[in-house]
Amino acid sequence: MMAASTMAAEAGSTRLWSRLLLLGPAFVAAIAYVDPGNVAANLTAGANFGYLLVWVLVAANAMAVLIQYQSAKLGLATGMSLPEILGARLGTRRRRAYWVQAEVVAGATDMAEVIGGAVALNLLFGLPLLTGGVIIGLASMLLLTLQSRRSQKSFEAAILALLGVIAVGFVSGLFVAPPDAGGALAGLVPRFEGTDTVLLAASMLGATVMPHAIYLHSALARDRHGFSEDPAVRTRLIRATRVDVAGALLLAGIVNIAMLLLAATSLRGVEGTDTIAGAHAAVTSALGPVIGVAFAVGLLASGLASTSVGCYAGATIMGGLLKVRIPLLVRRTLTLVPALLVLGAGIEPTLALVLSQVLLSFGIPFALIPLIRLTGSRKVMGIHADSTALRIAGWTSATLIVGLNCVLIFLTVLGHQ
Repeated sequence: MMAASTMAAEAGSTRLWSRLLLLGPAFVAAIAYVDPGNVAANLTAGANFGYLLVWVLVAANAMAVLIQYQSAKLGLATGMSLPEILGARLGTRRRRAYWVQAEVVAGATDMAEVIGGAVALNLLFGLPLLTGGVIIGLASMLLLTLQSRRSQKSFEAAILALLGVIAVGFVSGLFVAPPDAGGALAGLVPRFEGTDTVLLAASMLGATVMPHAIYLHSALARDRHGFSEDPAVRTRLIRATRVDVAGALLLAGIVNIAMLLLAATSLRGVEGTDTIAGAHAAVTSALGPVIGVAFAVGLLASGLASTSVGCYAGATIMGGLLKVRIPLLVRRTLTLVPALLVLGAGIEPTLALVLSQVLLSFGIPFALIPLIRLTGSRKVMGIHADSTALRIAGWTSATLIVGLNCVLIFLTVLGHQ
């Protein structure tokens, strides 16, 4: 009996480890959900409006779990990334036009991430922003070299370590200054208070549901696990992917909500918190230098990890839609230029970050709608096509995102209050 129980325990342990070995791609994609754009949007929301927009983060994270799962499932079920499938289906002109908008979104992402890393180096070491941007670019090249020359698993391990640093950096402040539970719960009730809150909600949504992560995750899952002709193997991988996505996005969601709660608790009504530097100064003053350093280190890890993942996503988009591949390090050099120009021009970094996230919000439907149509198609997905409930949830998410963008246009462009 003891031998049988030992064998069963060993078999269970083996199954557990085999499942754990399948995890990883979603944690790379999750970096996109805790990038410096998130920091800027979430801190601004919490400092200016307290707990009012907690519901936006909760809803956005729930949609992100669904969307990233569908993206990963597409790659595993078809053996192709989302950009590759779109590249094969679109005519030349439409394919190039589609690439332009996707590349603009990826560029906005990359710019935000480099700027955030530069701000972190400025906070930690007093480096000029332009110098910090160059350093972040060079450091991201080293991470991309790890992915190119070693293996995706090594790259995933490095990104996962940085994700852990990000989590500690932004969650630690809540242990020193716990949020008001009643206020946080009240923030779960959906509502706005004027144009500024809608703009911030769109920014938070663009920072949480990331277009480039939608494009990338299908490639990450496919490249990590390959494509199997055996439906049973594909089913097993897709089931493991659910755990991967749920775990990664739960962690990202906790970090995002922690940022907003920290700002709502410690920065509400404090002068100068409309910038990351001002928020850092206020956090340091209110919670002490240790928390201030943890905050800055988390921001640095966020910028470094997310700019590497963003560059990887841009390469995936270009390869799938244009069928052109350039070395990742060459691409890293080219995409670094816009961020350095913004830093060199003296544009306020936090404003640039928030506006970049609004731009990302407008790019979401271009990635999301094709994804939902493809994963809902039995012709494309076979037995792995979305269930009716999943299709309804996907289209509901797309409708909410597009609707929020339409409200944003109405309020900001037309000037209505």
